[in-house]
Amino acid sequence: MNEDLIFSVLYSREGLLNMLEEVLAEVNSAMESAIEALRRDLSTIRTGRASTAMVENLRIDYYGNQSPLSQVATLSVPEPRLIVIKPWEANLIPDIEDAIRAEKNLGLNPSNDGSVVRLPIPELTEERRRDITKIAKNRGEDARVAVRHARKDGNDMLQDAQKEGEISEDESRSGQDRIQKLTDEFTETIDQITKNKEAEIMEV
Repeated sequence: MNEDLIFSVLYSREGLLNMLEEVLAEVNSAMESAIEALRRDLSTIRTGRASTAMVENLRIDYYGNQSPLSQVATLSVPEPRLIVIKPWEANLIPDIEDAIRAEKNLGLNPSNDGSVVRLPIPELTEERRRDITKIAKNRGEDARVAVRHARKDGNDMLQDAQKEGEISEDESRSGQDRIQKLTDEFTETIDQITKNKEAEIMEV
C-alpha cells in the first residue's frame, strides 16, 4: 500500500470518527438541555419552604424589555416561609405583584409596603401537595420526551450517513448503541431529579 493510499484511508477513518463523535456530542447536548430545563422548571414549583428560585425567573416589563425578576429586584428569604422582593424601582411593584398572581402554579398572594413586596408561603395541605406532585411528574415526563426526541434525531443522522455510504452498518449500529446508553443514563437522572422534587413537595 503506497503512502498516498495509507494517508487517504487514515484521513477517511479520522473523518468518520469525527462525524460519529459530532453526532454523539449533539445528542448529549440536547439531552443536557432537557435536564437543565427540567431543573429550571422544577425550581419554580412551590413546596412548603420559601425559595427565591420560585420567582426569580418571572418576567417583568422593565422599560419595554421582559426581564427576569432577579435582574430588576433583590430577592431574599429572611424566614423559612417568606420571600422578600426589593425592586430597584418602586414603580415596578404593581408589575411584580401581577406577575406573581398570574403564575397559577404558585398560588401565592403578595403584599407590599410601598418599597418591598412580601410573599408569604402558606403551608400546603395534603391535597395540594399531591396536586403539585402531579405537576412535577408531568415536567419529568416532558424531559423524558425531549430525551427520546434527541435519541431519534441522533439515530436518524446515523442512518442517513449509512445510506449515503459514509459509515457502515456496524458503525451505525455501534453509534446507536452508544446513543441508547446516553438515553438510559439521562432518563435515570431525570427519574432521580423528579423523585427528589416529589419528596421535597411531600415533606411536611
